[in-house]
Amino acid sequence: MSDPAKVRRHAERVRELVASVVRTQIKDPRLGMITITDARITADLRDATVFYTVLGDATEQASTAAALESAKGMLRSTVGKALGLRHSPTLTFTLDNVQDQVKHIDDLLAVARSADAEVQRRAASAEYAGDAQPYKLEDDEDEDEEDGPDDEDEPPTNAGDRR
Repeated sequence: MSDPAKVRRHAERVRELVASVVRTQIKDPRLGMITITDARITADLRDATVFYTVLGDATEQASTAAALESAKGMLRSTVGKALGLRHSPTLTFTLDNVQDQVKHIDDLLAVARSADAEVQRRAASAEYAGDAQPYKLEDDEDEDEEDGPDDEDEPPTNAGDRR
């Protein structure tokens, strides 16, 4: 097992190297407008997953994935030489669907805003269900005491209930 800080440094270095090589050395026409967003590497430094986004539709995403798969060997050797590890990590490319997640979150926020607006609209025309003053005031209690003690408030006593 490696140090987690060392693993993070290597993952960041893999991301930078892959982005640089994709930008400067890969001349595949299938490669679209690509952005390397993240890289993660296992604790044993043998497998690296590189996340990327592509600007465009599904066909451009598929052609970019094919271009990255064909350039995987060159990328792996470049990363291995630059990292100076005994074993070059195996590269796996994964499409990062950030745009889909952003769209989904925006849709959820729009639904929440409309629900909040509906609640505020209903609250503006709402009325109390009971009296305007549902609580008993102190001067009401004073009036009750002036009438005299109620016999109903005292519990009944039965002589036969003694134990």
